[in-house]
Amino acid sequence: MPIPESSRPINRFSMREEVYSTLLGWIMEGELRPGEKLLDKDLAEKMGVSRTPVREALRRLEDKELVESSANRWTRVAEISLEEPEMIYPILWTLEELAVAQALENLTVEDFHRMETANAALEKALIESDPVSASRADSQFHDVYIERSHNHFLIAILQDLKIRYRRIEVAYFEGSACAMDSVAEHKLILEAFRSGELLRIQSMIRTNWQSSLGRLKDIEKRAEIDRLSEISLHPQS
Repeated sequence: MPIPESSRPINRFSMREEVYSTLLGWIMEGELRPGEKLLDKDLAEKMGVSRTPVREALRRLEDKELVESSANRWTRVAEISLEEPEMIYPILWTLEELAVAQALENLTVEDFHRMETANAALEKALIESDPVSASRADSQFHDVYIERSHNHFLIAILQDLKIRYRRIEVAYFEGSACAMDSVAEHKLILEAFRSGELLRIQSMIRTNWQSSLGRLKDIEKRAEIDRLSEISLHPQS
């Protein structure tokens, strides 16, 4: 199993949380891929810890449906299906519309600059074909106005949901040349923020999420067409 090389020794004073956060980060950012087998022994050796905190972390990740297992047979990163973003994205855009309504009066020139910087980082990552950095930059753009809502309940719900969407986005930015459309959509959102037009901002945020979902569906369709073409060219004997 190709365990990420970026791992670092775990601080034993916060071992359980660090092991969990490390594995969560690897899954969320695509370093551990959907369907990849997870061996607690190998993971423990790589992180320099015993197998116990690794097993605990894997159980927590299974509770979040990011890991799946078959008793005494295998543990692996959960697969991603198209049904997942179809369920998650409408929740995200609805909650982000609420966040915008609560954040609009709190936003500053510096916040707009942060959004602009994040969008530039997204564009750069897409040009360089770096899906992990692209996903991170995309999240940072949205996080600015979510944080400025000052609603810690709303922030916590969105953060939990975005654990799931981040790994979807890594696959999306990796597989779609159309992902650059998100950069243009973000620029329009930022213009609307600067004008202070709440309904326009909310509409554009919804459109951004809906467009991303549509592009994901296109990727899925193309993958299915390629799969069927491969089967027709190389039928099983």
